[in-house]
Amino acid sequence: MTETSSKSDTPARSRRAGGRAARVAKRAAPLPDDIKPVRPGLKGGQYTPLTEAEIARIHEAALDALEEIGLSQAPPSGVEVMTEAGAILGDDGRLRYPRALVEDMLAKAARGITLHGRDPKYDLHLEPSRVHFGTAGAAVHMVDPVTRSYRDPTTRDLYDAARIVQHLDNVHFFQRPLVCRDIADNLELDLNTVYACLSGTTKHVGTSFSEPHHVAPCMELIHQVAGGEDAWRARPFVSNTNCFVVPPMKFAEESCVAMEHCIRAGMPILLLSAGQAGATAPAPIALAIVQAVAECLAGVVYVNAIAPGHPAVFGTWPFVSDLRTGAMSGGSAEQALLTAGCAQMHRFYGLPGGAAAGISDSKLPDMQAGWEQGITNVMAGLAGLNMVYESVGMHASLLGFCFESLVLGDDILGQALRCVRGIDVTEDTVSIEAMKSVCLEGPGHYLGSEQTLRLMQSEYTYPALGNRMSPKEWDEAEKPDLLAAAIARKEAILADAPRQISEALDIEIRAAHRIYF
Repeated sequence: MTETSSKSDTPARSRRAGGRAARVAKRAAPLPDDIKPVRPGLKGGQYTPLTEAEIARIHEAALDALEEIGLSQAPPSGVEVMTEAGAILGDDGRLRYPRALVEDMLAKAARGITLHGRDPKYDLHLEPSRVHFGTAGAAVHMVDPVTRSYRDPTTRDLYDAARIVQHLDNVHFFQRPLVCRDIADNLELDLNTVYACLSGTTKHVGTSFSEPHHVAPCMELIHQVAGGEDAWRARPFVSNTNCFVVPPMKFAEESCVAMEHCIRAGMPILLLSAGQAGATAPAPIALAIVQAVAECLAGVVYVNAIAPGHPAVFGTWPFVSDLRTGAMSGGSAEQALLTAGCAQMHRFYGLPGGAAAGISDSKLPDMQAGWEQGITNVMAGLAGLNMVYESVGMHASLLGFCFESLVLGDDILGQALRCVRGIDVTEDTVSIEAMKSVCLEGPGHYLGSEQTLRLMQSEYTYPALGNRMSPKEWDEAEKPDLLAAAIARKEAILADAPRQISEALDIEIRAAHRIYF
């Protein structure tokens, strides 16, 4: 009898184990995009630090600033196109903008634009309050969290950063986060920056140009990658990050000319105003927003005077100073408020908007970096910011970029996106039938219930690296370290991440240009 029982038990255990393994494998398999708990373009806007009356007051103050102060140092080409549209050039050399002109150009400005990826599945649809997280910045150092040291970034670092982002689900676009300091020639720098980004990822790419005459050769390279100019213009997959102003209230002449070239080349523009509150922007948070809005409204006039309806992102991007020292403080609560307030202004105008969050003042991926990145990204997402730039990887107030922090940041953004998604209240999710079944007829708990199993992937998101073991499990697993896990994932991605340019095209481009990676 014992022997018979033993034999009958064995296949039963195997069936149970096999069934459980199959269920685990099914739950671990990639989900279709439409049922993932988090994904690009979730709708934010739940958090509103500004009232409607306060938004209107900021708008009026921005219009006053454009009429009474205006902006100086526009290039002659910009003066010509904006005065033809209705701007007024004063004897002091400043361009001033009547309210009617600003309102007219706002009416012409593009809304609901799409920033394309080379792969259409990465297209970013910038409808109101739809949230997308990505990289950005111009770090002049790479952070090594193992040796706790900083070094100069290289073109290879930029290429590897793009390859990592290609494999991070919660990082939706790749704007150049570092400066390739192994290249002395500025044209070679711009060409290599574009090519390193495009070689590493098929997500939307953002870049800038050192000098206006670099736009044309970079566009030739981009056309090669696109398969021709017509294909590029149909789906422009690179945008120009353009610091067209030098706050307070001055145009950056060379950047403006580069912007004109990009507009005529069909490239979307990020109109970036990056004042620093207490230094190049006013100290009050509200007035810092006023100045950024005024500068970007001048950019809206500029762009639409050249090409009405050209795709442009309203990049109010004010930063914060630690007023004790004057140093930038990108991880502060004030930065989070500035960014959230700017997001509300973008929604007020109905324009696609971008601003900064996720910056850490910490020099390493440590607890300080975690709270700074987490708080600022969550607030930006909840405020409904279309494009959250610099959201991962950035340390030392944008001076340092870290691969391991980039990988860890993917988990942070997953949690932030889950907060943006909010609570689904439907007939199914508030029905008490599941409660009745468990409490009156079932085991008295919801583990293993049909509803729990059905929702465990679509309702809940799980960290790739974050550790949720019990202390006992953690000890038995030899106390795994978070940084070690980030290093391992980084190395695994880089070991397998392919180049996103065909071999034939890569050979052709390398024959025409000096490529550094």
